[in-house]
Amino acid sequence: MKARSELRNIAMIILYQIDIYEDRKVPFVIDDVIKENLDVDNEFVKDIVYGVTTYKSTLDEIANKYIEGWTIDRIDKTGAAILRMGLYELKFTDTPEIVVINEAVELSKKYCDDAVRKIINAVLDKFIKE
Repeated sequence: MKARSELRNIAMIILYQIDIYEDRKVPFVIDDVIKENLDVDNEFVKDIVYGVTTYKSTLDEIANKYIEGWTIDRIDKTGAAILRMGLYELKFTDTPEIVVINEAVELSKKYCDDAVRKIINAVLDKFIKE
């Protein structure tokens, strides 16, 4: 069984792919995109992917409320996927806040530049404090 952090990494890649498909108007089925990236069926990944895609506009509104002088669509797609995942987990799951923020920061260290990592950290931090 894969560790949760590894599963979040896979979920982030899937969300990134979906974002690209949407931008390019490429038709896709969410389950197929999940299957392409995941060798076994996993409820945690499905929950995050479906949750983020379902609540994307709500998550973007929250993100935009806390990103100073920017909007989520101005940060790179990887950073946006990580931020949406973090906000989704904080708002809609019972994953402990510290775990969500640590995982998001770790993913952003791996995939994002410093500026985006700081934005992700700041937005999640402001969200939990409110």
